[in-house]
Amino acid sequence: MRPRGKDSRSLRFLYHTPVGRMLLKPLCSRGVSKAAGAFLSSSLSRFLIKPFVQKNGIDLREFESSGFQCFNDCFSRRIREGFRPIDRDPEALIAPCDGLLSAYAIRSGTVIAVKQSRYRVAELLQDERLAREFEGGLCLVFRLCVDNYHRYCYVDSGKKGENIFIPGKLHTVRPIALREVPVFCENCREYTVMDSPNFGRLVQMEVGAMLVGRIRNYHGAGQVERGQEKGMFLYGGSTVILLVKAGSVRFDRKLLSDTARGVETPVKMGQRLCRKAPASRISGELSEK
Repeated sequence: MRPRGKDSRSLRFLYHTPVGRMLLKPLCSRGVSKAAGAFLSSSLSRFLIKPFVQKNGIDLREFESSGFQCFNDCFSRRIREGFRPIDRDPEALIAPCDGLLSAYAIRSGTVIAVKQSRYRVAELLQDERLAREFEGGLCLVFRLCVDNYHRYCYVDSGKKGENIFIPGKLHTVRPIALREVPVFCENCREYTVMDSPNFGRLVQMEVGAMLVGRIRNYHGAGQVERGQEKGMFLYGGSTVILLVKAGSVRFDRKLLSDTARGVETPVKMGQRLCRKAPASRISGELSEK
C-alpha cells in the first residue's frame, strides 16, 4: 500500500487560484477533451510515445505490440496473455482493472470520499430506486494512473443490462480535485447493472477524467464472462467504480480503515479482492474476513 501521491504544481494552480479556476472550466469541457482525443488518435501524436514510455517506466515487452501508429494506440495497449491472470474461483470477487483501490461503506445513501467530499449514490447513478438497492453495501473505487493498464474486465460472469451514459464535465480524478469538487457526480460516466450468480446485483461504472477522449465499452445487454474485456479508456487518468450489495462478500475491514486514513491499495486486473459471503449472512451487514 502507498499514500496518495503529491499534487502537481499545475493542478494546484488550476484548483487553488482565481486565474486557475477561470481556466479550469474550458479545460474540463467535453469539447476540449474531444479535440485532445482526436489529436492523440492521429499519427501526429507519435512523437509523444517514447518520452511517455520512458517517463513512466513502461515495459513494452509485456504488451502485444510496440508498433503504435498514434499515442492512444500506446496508451490503450493490450497486454500479453498471462500478464494479468484472472482468478477463476467463482466465489472470488476480482479487480476489474489495474489501479489504486479505496473502499467505502454506503450508509444512508452516502459514500464518504476524500476529505470532506460526499457523494450520494443516487447522484452517481441518477437513479434513486437503483441506489437504494445498495444501501449498507460497498463502493469500491479503482483510480487508474496514466502508467496503469487502461483496459478493464467484468468482475464475474452473468447477465448485464444496457450501458447507461451520463454526460458531464471532465475533471482530473487525482485527490486535489476530489477535495474541491464532487468529481464522480460531475464527470462523464457510463455504467451497467449486472446480475451475477455468485454476488447478486452489481453496478460496474467507468468514469472519465481530464483529457480522456473516450470511454469505450464493447457490449450491450446480454451474457458476459468473468475476466472478459469490458472496454478501455483512451488518454487520461480514469476511474472504475464497483457497487456491491450488502452481505454479498466477506470483505477485509482493514481496507476500509486504510481508506479512511487516506491510503490507497495497489491492485491488478483479475486478482482476488475478497470472497463470496456465506449464504446464511444477514442482508445489510458487511462480512469480515
